[in-house]
Amino acid sequence: MEELTVVQRFVVWVLPVVFAITGHEVAHGWMAKHYGDKTAFKQGRLSLNPLKHIDPLGTVIIPGIMLLTFSGFIFGWAKPVPIDPRNFKQPKKAMMMVALAGPLSNLCMALCWAMLARIGVMLHEMEYIAMPLIKTGEAGIHINLVLALLNMLPIPPLDGSRVLSGMLPDYWAWRYNQLERYGMIILLLLLGTNILGIVLAYPMYFLSQVFFSLAGL
Repeated sequence: MEELTVVQRFVVWVLPVVFAITGHEVAHGWMAKHYGDKTAFKQGRLSLNPLKHIDPLGTVIIPGIMLLTFSGFIFGWAKPVPIDPRNFKQPKKAMMMVALAGPLSNLCMALCWAMLARIGVMLHEMEYIAMPLIKTGEAGIHINLVLALLNMLPIPPLDGSRVLSGMLPDYWAWRYNQLERYGMIILLLLLGTNILGIVLAYPMYFLSQVFFSLAGL
């Protein structure tokens, strides 16, 4: 199949990126509701409508720049869904489950995109149908795996830090969570020095093999 132009590349990636980011946040809100916090539900944030979750910088500008500059690594974020831990009966356990819901939703979405790509593979003789399905499926797998792995890093405020915080004694969890103010700086430093790429390389390779195999690619 022929390489995509910049415009085609943007069209192929836009839906997978937007839904990967917004679906991640909806999953947090849904799990919070399950454990007794209806804050996001009452504010209408348990919706897959991207307009309710778009953060201009994290959902549009950053992913767009990374996509159009062929950086090879694309990520982003949406407006966080509001969560009030005071509504949880067991706040530490609930927050851990709420945090895990985001990355798990990305793995589920990666599976859905893999199935879409597989349909494209089955229709390979009709390239005008197969190519959009396969390319969009590939994009969906990639962005969702990146978001799942990235968010499981134990860097506050990423989801992995919420899970780790829930396992720590209260005092140490409080001290650990103080790092949140520096979280974005740490993440950018890891990205700029390529340490992030090295850390994520093997798990990304392993999961990619699994999901692309399911897609028949």
